Amino acid sequence: MIGLVSATAAGRRARDLVAAAWPEATRVYDTGDQSGADTVRSALTRAFAECDRIVCFLATGATVRLLAPLLGDKESDPGVVCVDEARRYAVALLGGHAGGANELAHAVAEVLPGCRPVVTTATDAVDVPGLDTLGPPVEGAVAAVSRAVLDGEPVRLVRHVPFPLPALPENVTETDGGDGAGDGSGGYTVLVTDRAVEPDDRTAVLRPATLSVGVGASRGAPADEIVELVERSLTDAGLSLRCVAELATVDAKADEPGIVEAARRLGVPVRTYPAEALAAVPVPHPSQAPLAAVGTPSVAEAAALLARGEGAELVVPKRKSEVQGRAAMATCAVARRRPRGRLAIVGLGPGARDLLTPRARDELRRAGVVVGLDQYVAQIRDLLRPGTRVLESGLGAEEERARTAVAEARAGRAVALIGSGDAGVYAMASPALAEASADIDVVGVPGVTAALAAAALLGAPLGHDHVSISLSDLHTPWEVIERRVRAAAEADLVVTFYNPRSRGRDWQLPKALALLAEHRSPDTPVGVVRNASRPGERVAVTTLGELDPTVVDMMTVVTVGNTATRTVAGRMVTPRGYRWQGGA
Repeated sequence: MIGLVSATAAGRRARDLVAAAWPEATRVYDTGDQSGADTVRSALTRAFAECDRIVCFLATGATVRLLAPLLGDKESDPGVVCVDEARRYAVALLGGHAGGANELAHAVAEVLPGCRPVVTTATDAVDVPGLDTLGPPVEGAVAAVSRAVLDGEPVRLVRHVPFPLPALPENVTETDGGDGAGDGSGGYTVLVTDRAVEPDDRTAVLRPATLSVGVGASRGAPADEIVELVERSLTDAGLSLRCVAELATVDAKADEPGIVEAARRLGVPVRTYPAEALAAVPVPHPSQAPLAAVGTPSVAEAAALLARGEGAELVVPKRKSEVQGRAAMATCAVARRRPRGRLAIVGLGPGARDLLTPRARDELRRAGVVVGLDQYVAQIRDLLRPGTRVLESGLGAEEERARTAVAEARAGRAVALIGSGDAGVYAMASPALAEASADIDVVGVPGVTAALAAAALLGAPLGHDHVSISLSDLHTPWEVIERRVRAAAEADLVVTFYNPRSRGRDWQLPKALALLAEHRSPDTPVGVVRNASRPGERVAVTTLGELDPTVVDMMTVVTVGNTATRTVAGRMVTPRGYRWQGGA
């Protein structure tokens, strides 16, 4: 929850704008018409205790004085953003990374017109990802290693488990040597591991959630017994409790008090599975006891493996709790998730920077590897973090780029595969997903297509049902394309033609227009847009009878209206229905 605290009329106006933008995520701490320090102090004190982030519409000096007695540590304090009376700046004042204030400052600035975010965190200032922003919990000498990264000192990256990281500066180099913690190397180290290592004063340890603990328990099993069993099992295996993602068990034990309480103490969720799903998981130590009790020969081992997904490795086989004077009431097993990389398939839009979505920007900055067509890489190279590895190639290498991106993700890296427009429309998503299997995480990032960019320039030609058709027969036989064009003509759909004409393909567009002309009059409006949203943009509205195909090339999008499309004030308009106002 985001607490909103204000003291003046101007502050309340800004506060109300933020509250209206995020009604489900904010809580207003009302000081009424009182602006005295005691009233504001009381409101801020309550917000500090009840919220994970706070926006103060106060002077930074006043906010600092009010916050000072409340501060604890960066891991638990809420992130605080301060907005000035004139709404010019949203300052990330406290908890930039751990508290989420940096991100919140940017979000608040988007809500308040004319407001700019102010972020002073050292890593953000030089465009280096902070160690506490990489995703997993981080421990050890975080400040010392961060300073070494910023100062350009040599820093080793040691990964015991592959984990997709964003680009790191060139002074951070990956090595396979040593444990990376107290191994006598003397240098600074970023260690990614689920092992129970103790970092020295030059090592920061990232703890990815690679482990799942499967738990079986008799009715009434004490939480103490379950917690002791889990902790002992991890300690004996040399694994870190901080890397446990969940306790996993059978559905029948979803409400077992001991399991629920154990998960609460360990700070992880409980994940449950049907008995029949667990019974289908091959395990080394099946038993008749759980089969008779809950319908599966294995709970602990099967649940741990199922929770970690395909290819999971059982690192701690089933073991029982040890208690004096009675039979054990709990079992557990530990599985490690197979290393998974991350592939983001990113649509860059039609080319204009302001049509690149915020989500696409975020994915580009999250990537350690970017794969794409050289001309598309050139569009966004300045947005990439220093140290990003770029793999670019020329036209006609789509399948090669898809294979490269998937291979990089399978190696455990964070990869962005880029394409123009929307990555799923005549772009890279199809070949990439045809190559990818379930062993990597895939994220699709939608983008503005050339058809949509062109339509916005033309007016509203896509106001009713429409279809996009590529006229390139390099991958699709012309007979198939012709059948689709004829179907669109007969169905009276607005048609957008991609790849309409090139030097080696100059007859397909006239043929397609002739097919449409069999069902539409010569005065049907046609829009021709070249380089939509890019330098050299040209927009023209003509008719089906007057269109000159020789002005069209591969950088052009051609949009042909349906029988209801009209030209109004030089703009193409397709009504939402077939009852055109005013008659026609």
